[in-house]
Amino acid sequence: MTKRILLTGGAGFIGHHIIDLFLAKTDWEIVSLDRLDYSGNLNRLHNVVSKYPKETQKRVKVVWHDLKAPISQITNNLIGHIDIILHLAASSHVDRSITHPMEFVLDNTVGTVNLLDYARHLPSLERFIYFSTDEIFGIAPPGVAYRERDRYNSTNPYSASKAAAEEFCVAYENTYKLPMFITHTMNVFGERQHPEKFIPMCIKKIRDGEKIFIHSDSTRTVAGSRFYIHAKDVAEAMLFLLTLNEDQTKIIRTPDFGGAKCPKFNIVGKEEIDNLTMVNILADAQGKQANYEMVDFHTSRPGHDLRYALDGDYMRSVGWEPQFSLRERLEDVA
Repeated sequence: MTKRILLTGGAGFIGHHIIDLFLAKTDWEIVSLDRLDYSGNLNRLHNVVSKYPKETQKRVKVVWHDLKAPISQITNNLIGHIDIILHLAASSHVDRSITHPMEFVLDNTVGTVNLLDYARHLPSLERFIYFSTDEIFGIAPPGVAYRERDRYNSTNPYSASKAAAEEFCVAYENTYKLPMFITHTMNVFGERQHPEKFIPMCIKKIRDGEKIFIHSDSTRTVAGSRFYIHAKDVAEAMLFLLTLNEDQTKIIRTPDFGGAKCPKFNIVGKEEIDNLTMVNILADAQGKQANYEMVDFHTSRPGHDLRYALDGDYMRSVGWEPQFSLRERLEDVA
C-alpha cells in the first residue's frame, strides 16, 4: 500500500526540495500542511511539482492550516490517512525572534505540541521526524563540534523555542510511545531560498556590486563559520532515515546512558567554511570581485553566534553523508 506523508511547511524552502526528491524516488503520496506566509509560497512548490507528469503531480495535496491552532476535525478529514509525519514548519529568523520572542514560542513550540497531539491519535503512525537546529547547542568554541545528545545552550529566542519543542517530542515518545526521530541541521542553502538568507543575499550583492557585511569577531579579522549544507542533501538524509534497513534500525534504537531512546541525528555538511571564504567562492563562480566589510555584530547584537558546529560522525556510522563537496554545491547555486 502506498505510504502517505504529512509534511508541514512543504511550500517552504527545505520542504519543497524534500517533496521534489520524494516525487522522483518514491511512489508516496504527500500532504503539505502550510499556512503560506512569507516563507512558504505555492509558486516555489509549483516550480518543482510541475515538471512531473500529471499523474505524479496528483500525489501532492496542499492543506492550509496554521499550527498555532490545534488540528480540527475538518482539517483532519482533509488530510486523511497518514503513515509518516515530517515536521519542518517553523519560524527561523533570529533577528525577528529577538524583537518578537512570543511569536516564536507560538509558532515553534506551541505549533509542535499541537502537531504532536494530533499525531498521538493516529492509528498507525510509522514515524514522526522533528526537524530541529544546530542553534539549540549555542556557540561552538574552536575545535568543538556538538554531538546529538550534548546539552542545550540556546542563545536567542528562536533556538530556545526549537529546543523546547524538541523536548516535547522526547516527552511524547516517552509518554505516548510516538515513533520519534529528531534531526539537527546546520545552515541550509539552495535554489529558491528566501533572499533574506545569507547565501542568496550574497549572490545578489556580488552580482550588483553591493557591499556585503560579514559577521566577525571583535577584532574584525576572524569571520564567523558554519557547516553549510545544500537542501538537496538534507532531502536525501530525510529519505535515508525513512528507508533504514533492519541492521541500521538496530544500531539507532540502542538506548544511551540513562535509558534515553529517542534517536537524534546531526545532518551536517562535508566541511566547515568561514563566511569570508564562502563569499569569495561565490564571487569566483560569477567571475567577479566581492565587495565586503568585516563587522562585529556579535558584540553589539547579543543572540548572534560567531560559530556553530555539529559532529556528523553518527550519521556517517549509520551509512549517510553528503555526496558532493560544499564548493560544488555553492558553484551550482551561484
